[in-house]
Amino acid sequence: MNGKIRETAVRLRERCRQDAGMVTSEYAMGIIAAVGFALLLYEVVTSGQVRAELQAIVKKALSARM
Repeated sequence: MNGKIRETAVRLRERCRQDAGMVTSEYAMGIIAAVGFALLLYEVVTSGQVRAELQAIVKKALSARM
């Protein structure tokens, strides 16, 4: 009985040790994609038209009467 438990524990431990996560290269590609998206978003937000719209929204919010 004790041998079966030990054998089951060894098999379970081996299954749990399998690498199921991302490798370093996958993390690097994910970071590059995130940085690219952040740069694109930054360019859109800081463009002239969007900047003017955001400033108008902020001005309207600050000039609201209570």
